[in-house]
Amino acid sequence: MREIVVFSGSAHPDLAESICSYLGVKLSPTTITRFSNGCLQVQLNENCRETDVFIIQPLVPPVHEHLMELLQMLDAARGASASRVTAVIPYYGYARSDKKAAPRISIAGRLTADLLVTAGANRVLTMTLHAPQVHGFFSVPVDHLEALDILAGYFRDRDLSNTVVVSPDFGRAKDAAYFARLLGVPVAAGNKQRISDTEVVIDTIVGDVDGKDAIVLDEEIATGGSVLTLLDKLGERGVERKSVVCTHGLFTGSAPERFSARSDVTEIVTTDTVSAYRDNGIPNLHVLSVASLLGEAMRRIHVGESVSSLFAGPEWATTS
Repeated sequence: MREIVVFSGSAHPDLAESICSYLGVKLSPTTITRFSNGCLQVQLNENCRETDVFIIQPLVPPVHEHLMELLQMLDAARGASASRVTAVIPYYGYARSDKKAAPRISIAGRLTADLLVTAGANRVLTMTLHAPQVHGFFSVPVDHLEALDILAGYFRDRDLSNTVVVSPDFGRAKDAAYFARLLGVPVAAGNKQRISDTEVVIDTIVGDVDGKDAIVLDEEIATGGSVLTLLDKLGERGVERKSVVCTHGLFTGSAPERFSARSDVTEIVTTDTVSAYRDNGIPNLHVLSVASLLGEAMRRIHVGESVSSLFAGPEWATTS
């Protein structure tokens, strides 16, 4: 694999190192300079000419600094005559901005996609987008992976005879149904209304949850408003044992303290798509790695093999 070159921004170098370990290549060095006027400069310290370049950078807080790093790295690789440049974005932060929800606002998910392609991305590899339509915002090929099989593997050896998978809203019910099918358990969903970025209302839960153990599944936890509201609602329905599962565990603001204070949450399971799990103080947090999944997708992209067999998730599941 001498023709592959991997770079990382400052968003999550640990994940980049793990991916490179899977691939058996070194992580090439990058110099990021922040000037006194607030501007950034990125230099790729490895020859890129006629190579297959992969740039790993989740769009995590501070999102705009990490986005600008990624845009400059893409531009630098293109300017250095790379044969192909793939943006590996384990967490696509602007995926929530996928529609015009109010007058005179930007669909920032599409705008960000345009910026990445303009900067030099020939291909995008990402994981668990907030909405499927974000895939279509890109004018270059996109490989959209899911972590549901990895997350389900954490629970497979348990007695789940009295367990139900619960989605905070109907928008993620398809993911929850696929996850429940992997575990062989029933599924339920909350009827959620979002009031603001930090406030939601769940007025009812559709499905049989009374007296069962619950696995609450969401694709992302930032402030935790949706999940915490659902936990309270489940408590009203006699659910005592609750596990929380997500792909992107951001835990922003007071989320670590709020989850740490929940004695009814037996565990929180997430992946390392973002780096917020480090030093967040949540005592019952378990982090599963997606490095081998992303690394295998990168290997197949590099050698021209099919990536479709890695697309485990509700969009690719067969129904009986």
